[in-house]
Amino acid sequence: MTILDKIIANKKLELPELLGALPKFHTLEKQRPSLYETLIYDKQLQVIAEMKRASPSKGDIATGVDPVQQALTYEKAGAACISVLTERKFFKGSYQDLNAVANAVAIPVLCKDFIIHEVQIDYAKAAGASVILLIVAALTDEELQSLYSYATKSDLEVLVEVHDVEELERALLIDAKIIGVNNRNLKTFEVDLKQTEKISSALNRSDIAFISESGIWNSDDASQVAGFGAKAVLVGESLMRSEHVAENLQALQVPIPMKVGESQ
Repeated sequence: MTILDKIIANKKLELPELLGALPKFHTLEKQRPSLYETLIYDKQLQVIAEMKRASPSKGDIATGVDPVQQALTYEKAGAACISVLTERKFFKGSYQDLNAVANAVAIPVLCKDFIIHEVQIDYAKAAGASVILLIVAALTDEELQSLYSYATKSDLEVLVEVHDVEELERALLIDAKIIGVNNRNLKTFEVDLKQTEKISSALNRSDIAFISESGIWNSDDASQVAGFGAKAVLVGESLMRSEHVAENLQALQVPIPMKVGESQ
């Protein structure tokens, strides 16, 4: 079994618990900006900053972090969105982390999880998320379409994550507007920024907010993926480990190179 297989198998074991009770959170009503609108028109690479306690590949990263303080630091530094891991076993996240962050910030909030059932979307929405993640590699075409439709009807934006061109084609079939390429192979957990270039070349669409995920550590990495066509980067580990979070986040906000024929 791959790591992704193990995560999905465990997620199926957790579903009865979620299905057995209605989500109960104290969530403040907020009108957040659209992540798509934030990304699509900006001439500067945007940062989706992640609240991440641990990962299967790196183990514990920042298990004792205060999610609210981390999120507020991200927001003040100019993050376009805050991603919050809610997967429990492998990433040590929780819906409580998501809820605390959502109540603390005014920018878009992404529920980062391995979603395979509508009830997870219900919990994400109830906890305050404005965006959810759907991973193409974890879903059949029918599941992807069904969950995407369910989320959008729930007034949530959807980041659809792909890793290769075949998965990109599947994402385009459901008319995804925000597409992220995970530079980390979810089956081997190896990282290659060239995945961003491959997907961008195959995509070649100015109407899609294209995001490069994983493996972004500094301004050189940011400039590289911006040159490939990314509108934003999703960054977790490097910011969670940083002693200078705001400065490191802002260093990633590099200019997006103009394409031939574009006007200022």
